[in-house]
Amino acid sequence: MVDRARRLGRWFLALDSLLVILGFFVVMPMISLRFVDQLGWAAGVVGLALGLRQLTQQGLGVFGGSLADKFGARPLIVCGMLLRALGFASLAYAQSGLELILSCIISGLGGCLFDPPRAALVIKFTRPRERGRYISLLMMLESAGAVVGALLGSWLLNFDFEYVCLLGAGLFVCAALCNLLILPPYKLSVRPTPIRDGLGQVLADKAFCRLVLILSGYYALWVQVMLIFPILVKQMAGSTTAVGWMYTLETAISLALLYPLARFGERHFKLENRLMAGVLLMTTGIGLVAFATTLPAVFLLLACFYLGIVIAEPARETLMTKLAQPGARGSYMGFSRLGLALGGMTGYVGGGALHDYAMAQGQPWLPWLVLGTVGVTTLLLLVNCFQRDSRLAQVNAETTLDIDAERL
Repeated sequence: MVDRARRLGRWFLALDSLLVILGFFVVMPMISLRFVDQLGWAAGVVGLALGLRQLTQQGLGVFGGSLADKFGARPLIVCGMLLRALGFASLAYAQSGLELILSCIISGLGGCLFDPPRAALVIKFTRPRERGRYISLLMMLESAGAVVGALLGSWLLNFDFEYVCLLGAGLFVCAALCNLLILPPYKLSVRPTPIRDGLGQVLADKAFCRLVLILSGYYALWVQVMLIFPILVKQMAGSTTAVGWMYTLETAISLALLYPLARFGERHFKLENRLMAGVLLMTTGIGLVAFATTLPAVFLLLACFYLGIVIAEPARETLMTKLAQPGARGSYMGFSRLGLALGGMTGYVGGGALHDYAMAQGQPWLPWLVLGTVGVTTLLLLVNCFQRDSRLAQVNAETTLDIDAERL
C-alpha cells in the first residue's frame, strides 16, 4: 500500500512539474527580450526585477517550508501557484520599472509557498537509493517542458507580450487545480513541527548552511540563461526564434545525457565530485563566451554550460535531500533555496548592470570574464567545504552504501 502511494505520488509530481515548468518558461526568458530588447529598458532595471523575484521566492522559501511542515503540503502549494498566476498576469500590463518589480515580487511570493513543499514531497515519495534517479528523470521532463515553453513564449512574443503572460498564468491556475483536486493532504515531516523549531534545527546545522551559501555562486552562473544569454543570442541571430533554439539545445543535452550520466555518476563518483565537475564545466562555458565571435561558437559554449548543469544539478539536489533531517524536511528544503536567492539576486542584478556597463564602454567581453571568475571562486570554496566538513563526507559514504546495496 505504501509502495503504491509512493508510485502514484511520483507520477503526480511528474505531471505537476511539467505544468509548472511550462508556465515558468513561457514567461521568464521573454521578460528580458520584451523589456530590454523590444522596449529599450536598461538591463540593470530588468535584472533588478528578476533578482527581487528570485530573492523573494528563495529567500523566503525557508518560511514557506516551515509553514508546510506545520500545515501540510497541499494548502501551501495551491495558494502559491495562484499567487504565481496573479504575478504573471500582472506582468502583461507593466508599464514602468516599479510595476515590473511588483509583478515579479508577487510571482516570487507564490514560489516561496509552493517550491519547498514540492521539493519535500520528492523525499516523501522516494527511497534514498532511487532518489537520485528520480530527480534526474524529473529534470529530463522539466528540460522538455522548458523548451516547449520557451518556443511557445518566443512565438507568442511576435504577436503580443500579453498573450505570453496570460498563457503562463493559465498554466499555473491549471496546476493549482490539479493539486487541489488530486494531491492528498500529506504531512511532510514525521510529526508537525513548530516553525521556530524547524528553523532552529536548520540553522544549527552548520555544514548544511555553509554549503547552501557557497552554492550561491553556482546559481549566479545558472540564472544567466534567463538574462544575458538570451540577449546575446537574440543580438547575434537577429531573431527571437533563436532564443527558443537555445532552450532546444538544453533539452537535447538533457534528454540524451542526463539520466545515463546520473546513473554512471552514482556508480563511480561521489556526490561532491559530480557537483564540482559540473561547476567546472559551467565556469568554462560561460567564461569563454568572452572570446566567442560567432553564433555557432556561442552555442558550442552553451552546450558546455548546459552539460555542467546536467552533471551538477542532480548531485546538488540529491545532496540537499540527504542532508535534510526527517523532523524538519520542509524547513531544510526551504533553506536550501537560500543559495538560489542570494546567487540569483546577485546574478540578475550584477549580470544586468555588467551588461549595461560593458555595452556603454564597448567591452562586450567583460560580463563573461567576471562570471567566469565567480565560477572559479565557487569551485575553490566547494573544495574547501568538502574537505573540512566530516558530515558531508559521511553523507557521501551513505550514498555509496545505498548504491552497493542496490547492486546486491
